[in-house]
Amino acid sequence: MVYVAAFGAINSLGSSQDEIKHNLSQNYCAKHCLIQQEGWLLNGKKTWLGKVNNQTLPAIPKHLSPYSTRNNQLLYAAYLQIQTEINKAIKKYNADRIAIVIGTSTSGIDEGDKYIKQLTQTGNHNQDFTYTQQELGNPSCFLTMLLGLTGPSYTISTACTSSAKAIISGKRLIELGIVDAAIVGGADSLSRMPINGFNALEALSEKPCTPFAEKRDGINIGEAGALFLLTKEPTSDIRLLGAGESSDAYHISSPHPEGIGAQQAMQMALDTAKLTINDIGYINLHGTATKLNDLAESKAVYRLFKQNLPPCSSTKHLTGHTLGSAAITELALSCLLLDQNIYLPQQDFSQSPYDESLDKINIITKKMMLEKRIIMSNSFAFGGNNASLIIGKI
Repeated sequence: MVYVAAFGAINSLGSSQDEIKHNLSQNYCAKHCLIQQEGWLLNGKKTWLGKVNNQTLPAIPKHLSPYSTRNNQLLYAAYLQIQTEINKAIKKYNADRIAIVIGTSTSGIDEGDKYIKQLTQTGNHNQDFTYTQQELGNPSCFLTMLLGLTGPSYTISTACTSSAKAIISGKRLIELGIVDAAIVGGADSLSRMPINGFNALEALSEKPCTPFAEKRDGINIGEAGALFLLTKEPTSDIRLLGAGESSDAYHISSPHPEGIGAQQAMQMALDTAKLTINDIGYINLHGTATKLNDLAESKAVYRLFKQNLPPCSSTKHLTGHTLGSAAITELALSCLLLDQNIYLPQQDFSQSPYDESLDKINIITKKMMLEKRIIMSNSFAFGGNNASLIIGKI
């Protein structure tokens, strides 16, 4: 069994557990946590973003200046929230028995973009920039150097399932006996490259996103960071019960239209947790608000759960789609729902009603508490890379 000893998170809902809990409990709609900004899209238009308040980001320690990126600042902010628990784990298990596995899709590419922009416009080199800042391995290297650990340390980049894969990898390392604890998580910071990439795919919404709504028209990009300390010993009453993965490889950017891989990942998560569909109290849906994703996911959930559909909703209208850190961000929200007495997130249909052409899954539209203390959280990525996680209090 693998336990969630501690977790820290930062996203557009807040920079601490208390702040995120408060805003989540208020069931904020997109207008309260997403902002509209210009300067990101090459076409000059404004776009809606889930942006972290700059004033809440801590500076990277000076002796680690080569790792000074906004991406690592998000990780560092999450780390500081659970620094005490991590230090206790290092003292207990030793530096070589703790793994670090991080998921990201952007790393420090924004710093690389700004460096090239400055160089081409002025001819001047930014002496603070180093090429390694934009390498995918940079976030895990940063935490390894920060903590002085000598156990397994690596980064996973599988687009929107990156941090889900990091969680699953940490769980696996513990269960195989390779380590006694794992620091797992993810971070993705706002960057022109992915924002314009999704815009080129015509996947960006020009308004706050509305998952599963009839007039949904795309995603809003967000940024976030979160870290979990996983242990093999019972350090809390929240457990990582199960995990499922699949790769249907249907299309490079579109999900399988029937959600075949998504269903396989959810079923595998149930099987590894030794649970049935009747045990799930809430599903945090991937729910990007694109036409194809919501269609495929609703089909997969409906087929798997049949007449025993648990309450479910997407929280991407609250945080934006945080790409490689989406899974860890949404698992952190799920932990708060397990641990705190707050209402489950409602889907916002104030601007457009539920899309009646979708399968009738049990989308939350009114105040509702978690009745069964087990939550499933879904993440589905480009290339048909699917992951589903189950946490619970038993």
